[in-house]
Amino acid sequence: MPAIVPAPAPARLVSPRTGSVRRGVLRWLGAGLVLLAGISMLQDHFLYFPDKASVDDMVSPGLRAWPGPQDFRGLVAEPAGPARATAMVFHGNAGHAGHRDYYASALTKLGLRVILAEYPAYGPRTGTLGERSFVADAEQSIALARRQFGGPLLLIGESLGAGVAAAAAARQRESVAGVLLITPWDKLAHIASHHYPWLPAGWVLRDRYDSAASLEGFGRPVMVAVAERDTIVPARFGQALYASLGEPRRLAVIGGAGHNDWTGHVDTAWWQEAVAFLLSPPPTTNK
Repeated sequence: MPAIVPAPAPARLVSPRTGSVRRGVLRWLGAGLVLLAGISMLQDHFLYFPDKASVDDMVSPGLRAWPGPQDFRGLVAEPAGPARATAMVFHGNAGHAGHRDYYASALTKLGLRVILAEYPAYGPRTGTLGERSFVADAEQSIALARRQFGGPLLLIGESLGAGVAAAAAARQRESVAGVLLITPWDKLAHIASHHYPWLPAGWVLRDRYDSAASLEGFGRPVMVAVAERDTIVPARFGQALYASLGEPRRLAVIGGAGHNDWTGHVDTAWWQEAVAFLLSPPPTTNK
């Protein structure tokens, strides 16, 4: 009996038009993925604007290299008398720490030692740009300041520095007495979506700077200061961060101020109130 051979399956017909459409879709998808990958790789160019400078260029009367010129991590200013606390400042995304001497001028008058922390790859420092690098370095600076000066230690972060300060404070909670965040956001992705609504920020951002998540359950005084007329980090993003915090917390709206001119809208009394809140003793619980 002859073997039964199955009939071949009928050929599947694909119209030239259908194949062309599929190839077009694949090309667009491929181009989109390449574009997103390119944007992600270029993130540092959109987010970080470091100025390079030598240690000699950064030191000035009242500001010396900390802990020293050879192992430079920032600048330190001492008050006229004994320091009642140390404030470590993490600056915004442009320039270098030497451009933030206004913190030293304001806070040394109140009896605080001020450390203007410098980021890796900024000023005279080598290193890598990015959240992981900055936060790890901030933790090392916090640990060094505690060993050298003891407590209490306050962290102050401005703009990008608020994201660094929030993340470092969460990881070094036992070393930090309080945190002041000036012109902050709740999470970087929200700022990216605000300025670039066409950009799927959640997909392309390598650095997250999610301050709301970092400070969840922090349990130390946190003051959030927003600039009323801020167009770079609109006040609502700082207010969202404040709303996410537990107590003790405080919100300050700097009236009439923008992102880069807020220092001209605060006075000594403002700084006194901020420092008093950050150094306030924790509430006692009745047993």
